[in-house]
Amino acid sequence: MSCTDKSENVLVIGMGNVLMQDEGVGVRAVEELECRYITPKGVTVIDGGTTGMELFEPIRGCDRLIVADAVNTGDPPGTVVRIVNDAIPAFFQTKLSNHQLGLSDLLALLTLKGELPKQIAIIGMVPYSLENRLGLTPESSAGLDRMVELLVAELAGLGIQLQQRDSVRTGSWRREAERELSARCA
Repeated sequence: MSCTDKSENVLVIGMGNVLMQDEGVGVRAVEELECRYITPKGVTVIDGGTTGMELFEPIRGCDRLIVADAVNTGDPPGTVVRIVNDAIPAFFQTKLSNHQLGLSDLLALLTLKGELPKQIAIIGMVPYSLENRLGLTPESSAGLDRMVELLVAELAGLGIQLQQRDSVRTGSWRREAERELSARCA
């Protein structure tokens, strides 16, 4: 979905590899956001997975971009951070995963084309584990609420108030992780 209508131009993308435990925290954060809140017209939420350049069209022309992702900031595992605008190029100097290279290249291309969003924010968490396993570590699961709170706050800072759902849903990645965990315990 493209954000070309100037009255509807906020894009929230969850990035990460859900098959590498905490590396999928960004995908899980936007999934939780959608499970807990009703996103109003004008806000598009997508699971960007491990894509990079494939996100060119969805990002192109958007005024506001919010990315949720696992980050390598040098802070202790579990640290949740907000990185915005001018601080983002420095963030990309230390890569955590291949998709960050893709996102970095994508933002560079959008800059060259004069189509970079006016405001970009990355809401990230330093991962505890990058094992080949579906589902977050218990520590990252505990920090997921903080990432969702920051996503809600970021949207509120743009004048977008989210409405809580009457009942919280369970997202597909969470369900799959719970199935895998119960299969290992059985």
